[in-house]
Amino acid sequence: MTSLLHISDTHFGTELPLVVQAFESHVKAHGADLVLFSGDITQRARRAQFASAQAFIQRIKDYGIPQVLTIPGNHDIPLYNLLARVFSPYGNYHRYIDSNLAPIFENDDALIIGLNTTHPSRRKAGKVTARQVEEVAERLQRCDRQKLRIVVAHQPFGAIVASDRRNLQIGARAALERWASSGLDVVMGGHIHLPYVLALSTQYAGLSKEIWGVQAGTTLSSRLRGNAPNSFNRIHLDKLTRQVNVERWEYSSLQSAFERCEEIRCDCLLPGVASAN
Repeated sequence: MTSLLHISDTHFGTELPLVVQAFESHVKAHGADLVLFSGDITQRARRAQFASAQAFIQRIKDYGIPQVLTIPGNHDIPLYNLLARVFSPYGNYHRYIDSNLAPIFENDDALIIGLNTTHPSRRKAGKVTARQVEEVAERLQRCDRQKLRIVVAHQPFGAIVASDRRNLQIGARAALERWASSGLDVVMGGHIHLPYVLALSTQYAGLSKEIWGVQAGTTLSSRLRGNAPNSFNRIHLDKLTRQVNVERWEYSSLQSAFERCEEIRCDCLLPGVASAN
């Protein structure tokens, strides 16, 4: 079984020191095999903000996390520095975080594909290109079909609030239909600062297999949405049963700590295999 921590939208530059401390305490106490960081690492893609994020990631690794997989969000591209936005949109990301905008992680339990859906020509919107759809499909098809197959992008593929539909990936339906036929089980993201787990067939009728959408809230930032506190997902991947258990941990200001508040099980059955429950 593989254990993941799914964090997102830290917006370094707006991070809350007590929340950062609480998250790091959780990591030291509970560990994980991998941290997935689904974008908006910084608030305005400035060097100092990326440097703070780099130091945070290094501390996470020093606590015993073997690997941190990151992808950029729209806030990780300069907004006000127009020269940098045009000529070096990912310059600071490459310098401080990773030279690879679409990293891949694979072990005995899972294949996890990072996908960059940002672009300097778009301020907020995410887009999955036809080339990305085919590249991901080909990689999914080459994977051992027993492994859990996951895509991580910044903007969401499914929404539980009607107003969030404008934040969905451009090209989401075509991508999901192609990836469902290629064996995708889960797509993870952030962007809207609202955590939830959604069976995407409820929004996209006709998918050839179920794909689960797993969204993370804002883990460390003061940029909270409504009543949703800072949070992250602790995810357990069970290849043998093909189950993904998603625990949501929320920050309690009374306890100055993250506390587990919800657990949802996602059954990722192979086509033609009936559930035993």
